[in-house]
Amino acid sequence: MTLLVRVRLFAIQRELSGTREVALELPDGADIEAAWAALIARFPVLAPGRPSMRFARNGEYAGSTAILADGDEVAMIPPVSGGAGVAGDEIRILELRETPFDAGILGELADRLAVPEDGAFVGFLGRTRSTPGTPAPGQEAEAARHAGRSVESLEYEAHDAMALAILASIADETTSRFGVTRLAIVHRTGEVPLGEPSIAVAAAAPHREAAFAAARYAIDETKARAPIWKAERFADGHVWIGHQARTGPDDGRETEPPA
Repeated sequence: MTLLVRVRLFAIQRELSGTREVALELPDGADIEAAWAALIARFPVLAPGRPSMRFARNGEYAGSTAILADGDEVAMIPPVSGGAGVAGDEIRILELRETPFDAGILGELADRLAVPEDGAFVGFLGRTRSTPGTPAPGQEAEAARHAGRSVESLEYEAHDAMALAILASIADETTSRFGVTRLAIVHRTGEVPLGEPSIAVAAAAPHREAAFAAARYAIDETKARAPIWKAERFADGHVWIGHQARTGPDDGRETEPPA
């Protein structure tokens, strides 16, 4: 017996393979590692990326030994760059936006988040800078080709549904750790020109210590865990930037996610 799975490819994998999606027929009982092997048989150019790869099954991080079922979606997660809900006094603004925003978004988020009991509002903007970052594994030669040049823009790509689910988990953790229930994480997708914001994070709380801690935690975890990929664009090419995705909060003990 066989099963059919849908494999989604992102960022550098999408470029190297020339496709965003691949249908794979696998033997019954196959795991994610078997899906990876079948993918490499079709696109050998992807093989060097395995050491920095993470996997997701049906929108959740999963280990390479996770058993697949017919109709599953498998996302191959290369190195990452890295809705709104209301319940009681909890306000969350978790969004991926294709449209540009400027520094005024912090005023927008303050109006949407803060309540009269809040004595602190902390906002953070991440902007496109001209100096390049650390290339993703496999991009070192391309980065060397652009050494000494200025970044002209960034290009962001995301696994939208999974990214929003992970942002929701980060918001849950922020509430649990710091008692902050009013939080916003808004990330751009598409092209972001030099000097423009690519991410806005904001936290509102009665006291500044909690607001500062919540905002810091939210930006750090988003960069480490959300399946959002970043390419630095130069005048004659681009370089994918990032590191292997972390699959959960940093407790110093993380290994590959369970099957």
